[in-house]
Amino acid sequence: MSKDQTRNTFTLFPQIFTKRALKHYSIDLGKEIIYADHGRARIEAVTSSPRALEGGRPTFVVKNETHHWLANNEGHEMASVIDRNATKSADGSARIVGITNAYEPAEDSTAQQTREAWEEASALGIDAGIMYDSLEAPPEAPLNAEAAPAVIEAVRGDAYWLDTGRIVAAIMDRRNPPSRSRRFWYNQVVASEDSWIDPRDFDLCLAGNDVPPLGPKDEVVLFADMSKSDDATGVVACRLSDGLVSVLGMWQRPPGLRGAGWITPRHAVDAVVESAFSTYRVVAFWGDPSHVLDDETQERYWDGLFDDWHRRFAHKLQLWAEGGAHRGHSIMWDMTSPARTAQFTAAAERCALEIGEHTLLHDGDGRLRAHARNAKRYPNKYGVSLWKGHRESKRKIDLAVCMVGARMLRRLVLNNPDKKRLRSGKVW
Repeated sequence: MSKDQTRNTFTLFPQIFTKRALKHYSIDLGKEIIYADHGRARIEAVTSSPRALEGGRPTFVVKNETHHWLANNEGHEMASVIDRNATKSADGSARIVGITNAYEPAEDSTAQQTREAWEEASALGIDAGIMYDSLEAPPEAPLNAEAAPAVIEAVRGDAYWLDTGRIVAAIMDRRNPPSRSRRFWYNQVVASEDSWIDPRDFDLCLAGNDVPPLGPKDEVVLFADMSKSDDATGVVACRLSDGLVSVLGMWQRPPGLRGAGWITPRHAVDAVVESAFSTYRVVAFWGDPSHVLDDETQERYWDGLFDDWHRRFAHKLQLWAEGGAHRGHSIMWDMTSPARTAQFTAAAERCALEIGEHTLLHDGDGRLRAHARNAKRYPNKYGVSLWKGHRESKRKIDLAVCMVGARMLRRLVLNNPDKKRLRSGKVW
């Protein structure tokens, strides 16, 4: 952030204020601090000096070019101070407006954090107090001289000063990489190099109106990824006939103070699983139980419920997680073993390829989209898997893990030469 950025905003004021307003409120334009109403009100241009801003009482703040507000230039701290100051306003009357181009996902800018917070809140049905307004080209918009003019005309909105012909020429300039043209001229958020998938590809995998949602008695497989309080817990179904992926349930710590002391409710997860077995024909169900402990018993938090599921549902399942039909466990599939890490890595690579080729189907669940978008490439000695970037990351990917597991399990069931006999989950 710099004085030049604030100057961009200040140049708009002569067009906004009428002569009558300037006279009536005694507004003096052309300065870095604009006073009005005989000094009782002011408009001030500030840059990245969050400590100096702490404790202010603004009524309206414009955050300009927030795709440049990064951790290394104190942009994150600046945004935090502004939010705190606005929160102190009487009756919540202060407002904050952020103005940005499409952000670079690898930079973790304030613009990115705001967009992702809004998307996650929307997917969870939570009012985050954010209104997000953006004109973006659809993922499939071609980047060529024939299609670009119409796309630019639609995306630029009322920015009439943008010259379509010059922008098309810039797009066709070989010195400008396609990712840059999509960001700045199509206003698309283009995946960074370390992203597991391109979110645009995932959006193009959305099932059309000709694909029915999961229905009663559909043959499905289930995969669950469990957590106690930190990561999310999810249960995802995949239909055998066409591979449609659907989220059956997700449990995640609520934001802020509401999340203090929260743990995943095992009874709620059990109810979703019970409902799935009652509604669909579940032919296989695997889950990673996690190694977290129950605070009271110091036993593994999920083992008791997994054993209960095994006793209740094993006779219905065609493919067991370990052992065979008369030994082992039908559901518990611990991903920490090297063999299963290798198996899951291969499944993650296959799933990413299917998304890139648009051969995977999903029902458009916003939570799944957010988790798939959050996932980063995770190279290991077996190939490329997925993870959340670092252990302390607050971005959840658990539903993406469930999707990979469910697609893997569907393939194993379809390749099972004898579906009538319960078989081992091992692949040779």
